[in-house]
Amino acid sequence: MTARPDDDSPADFDCLVFIGRFQPPHLGHLAVIREALRHARQVIVLVGSAWQARSLRNPWRYEERLRMLRSAFEEEENDRLKVVPLLDALYNNDVWVRDVQRKVRDIASPEHARLPRIGLIGASRGQSSYYLSLFPQWESVSVPLVEGISAHRIRERLFRSAASAEDYLSTHAIHDLPPGVVARIRTFLDEPPYGQLVEEQRLLDQYRQAWSQAPYPPIFVTVNAVVVQSGHVLLVRRTAAPGKGLYALPGGFISPHERLMDACLRELRERVRLKVPEAVLKGSLRGQRLFDEPHRSWRGRTLAEAFYFALRPDQQLPQLKPVKGGDHARWVPLADLDPESLFEDHFFIIQDFLGLPADFGGR
Repeated sequence: MTARPDDDSPADFDCLVFIGRFQPPHLGHLAVIREALRHARQVIVLVGSAWQARSLRNPWRYEERLRMLRSAFEEEENDRLKVVPLLDALYNNDVWVRDVQRKVRDIASPEHARLPRIGLIGASRGQSSYYLSLFPQWESVSVPLVEGISAHRIRERLFRSAASAEDYLSTHAIHDLPPGVVARIRTFLDEPPYGQLVEEQRLLDQYRQAWSQAPYPPIFVTVNAVVVQSGHVLLVRRTAAPGKGLYALPGGFISPHERLMDACLRELRERVRLKVPEAVLKGSLRGQRLFDEPHRSWRGRTLAEAFYFALRPDQQLPQLKPVKGGDHARWVPLADLDPESLFEDHFFIIQDFLGLPADFGGR
């Protein structure tokens, strides 16, 4: 049982904040939360990468991670835990920091008519230490990192194959994961998304094998088009893994002797058959930016040069001619954009160009 601060032994903090992705929640995460419960009246756990499409990096949705986290604590501890989803803002730290500040402000209530004492807790190494530096108005509480536990390695064991997952859960998981999380992962193995993620892992392994003899780790260069008209954005629905069924921005790899803009226009011409003259597209260009978040793509280090075209408003959206055997293109209202339905970081690329708020879409 975690010790609870009481009136005879007041808490060091009114509120301690812990930020993580919890993919999945492991014993290292629990060690930080239990330490926070020892020192604070209330603990806020912000679950990052909420409302993102399933991927090998983010296989579990927020609601699933919430249940995993809750299953690891007793009722009295859960009463003092506030678990809150947090949408990423990959290319704008200020938007993300503001969202964290607002969520904590709205939860941390004053105690005895005084301002609450708030701290940010995290492991002394890893991404948590980076978070600690972004909030100078809060005190930093650093706890030792639990050695030998890696969420990345856990995911690799789980999605290599069903046999690998079963072997891991039966032998090694007891050293990494609380029992409630193990039970929920076992249930997940029987659900359709698990099979799709195993398929994506197989494709990724093949991809890595193809580049295994390269003298240096490969860096790929792609282009994407953000085409907007009359409150709609042009998207394609992917028909194959990875990301089968998700929406994506039109784009692809550049050819060896091709300039970036030419590659983008070629993709619009060939992939979606956009019925807009090239001269009009070039005249509608309102922005061009490199998107280089290290984990943005499933295939590895991939840089995306994106072009933002703002077409003149019109009652008729430009026609899209279907491409046989290709992805299906459509105009999507901005109000219908959902991070969970968009491939990789494409929601955040759109967000960056259009200035969409962190809570866009009611998130």
